Amino acid sequence: MQQVHRDRRREHRDQGAYAGLRGKFAVGLRAGGIRVLMCHSPSLVPWRRIPGRQRGGAVAVIVVTGIQAAGKSTVAQGLAERLERSVHVRGDLFRRMVVNGRVEMGPADPPAEALRQLRLRYALAATVADGYAEAGFDVVLQDIVLGEDLTAMLAAIKHRPLYAVVLAPRAEVVQARDEERRARRGKVAYKPGDEGVTDLDRYLREHTPRTGLWLDTSDQTPAQTVDEILARVWTEGLV
Repeated sequence: MQQVHRDRRREHRDQGAYAGLRGKFAVGLRAGGIRVLMCHSPSLVPWRRIPGRQRGGAVAVIVVTGIQAAGKSTVAQGLAERLERSVHVRGDLFRRMVVNGRVEMGPADPPAEALRQLRLRYALAATVADGYAEAGFDVVLQDIVLGEDLTAMLAAIKHRPLYAVVLAPRAEVVQARDEERRARRGKVAYKPGDEGVTDLDRYLREHTPRTGLWLDTSDQTPAQTVDEILARVWTEGLV
């Protein structure tokens, strides 16, 4: 009988906690963007130690960037799968959500509307990453974020601890990967008239701040890259 009473008290306590949590979530719309207001509920956020983690298990956001065909999607997915409670936020998803009116970034000198949509996508990805982290999920946010846009993206993400990983395989390796992917899956990252591998690689290396953990993944499998990230990011990738 005492066990039944304890179970009922636990059930009522849990229902009350979740009801309170639902009541503290709100989404506000305002001109120029979306504002997401999240509650901070430490009692509902699990703290645990992931193998290889050096910071006591705090919920983390990890930004993974690099040029097209650098292996971001595969590595980010593999990284998320190695974390106990995790989310993979794919920044490109917000670009693909636009049904009509989408303007692509392809050319070396993209139009102003393409840049506006790119930064909107970055802002949405940052907001979603913060939301999942607030709910207790480790977040791997993956997108092409180069130059000073990386600084802006890291500033837009409010959750801490925050980590950054820049995948920087050699340009010829990226070119070979793109050609192999095109032959095998018909997926084309670099279209005629778009900025090429060499140009993007140069921009990455010359204009992107040396923030976080930079990895030359040219001679690694995706699994090896994930292993190296987990071994090093907690100390070398901290923003």
